[in-house]
Amino acid sequence: MDGQYRKDIYPGLAVAIILKKDQRSGKLTYGIVKDILTSSPYHSRGIKVRLEDGQIGRVAAFAEDEDLL
Repeated sequence: MDGQYRKDIYPGLAVAIILKKDQRSGKLTYGIVKDILTSSPYHSRGIKVRLEDGQIGRVAAFAEDEDLL
C-alpha cells in the first residue's frame, strides 16, 4: 500500500501526507484521515485527503506507528 489507490484509504486511518507547500522538500505531515477528496480510484501522486486538523495533502505513506501522530 502506497497511498495511490483510493480503496486503501478510509476515514480514521493514520497517514503521512505531503502538503502542497512541501512538495519540493518532500516534508511529511502526519495525521488522521477525515475526508477523501480524490474521487478517482487511482492517482499517481497519491490520493488527496483532508486530515482531522483540516490540513489537505496527498497520501505519501501509511503511518505504521501511531505514536508518530
